[in-house]
Amino acid sequence: MYEMKPEYYTGIEAIDQEHGKLFSLAQETHELLNDNLQYDKTESLTRLISELIDYTKIHFSHEEAYLEKIQYEHIKEHIAQHRSFEESLLRFDLDDMGEDAESQNAFVEDLLGFLITWLINHIQRTDMRYVKR
Repeated sequence: MYEMKPEYYTGIEAIDQEHGKLFSLAQETHELLNDNLQYDKTESLTRLISELIDYTKIHFSHEEAYLEKIQYEHIKEHIAQHRSFEESLLRFDLDDMGEDAESQNAFVEDLLGFLITWLINHIQRTDMRYVKR
């Protein structure tokens, strides 16, 4: 369901592969949301959020190095968007999530909505600007 589509490809292989991994993490989030057999999703969410935080830092560092290499004129704004995403991701505090299935599903749904909306918008509106130089 959540995967790289032709309109998300930048044509830069390494960046496209990393974007693919982020879509894969979004797909895992979607699967967790729809896993009705797992009553307590805390452990899975902890792992997933940790992986998202770690992987976005890796991806952003690679992308920012590429932007420096090509001397992208809007690099500061681009980096600011990356930092904003990281800060927003850290706001998904599991201590704020309830213990019942309904609360946990709402938390996962919020995370998925945030992740996929940001990822698609960032790729299509921000990343594609440095590709079209």
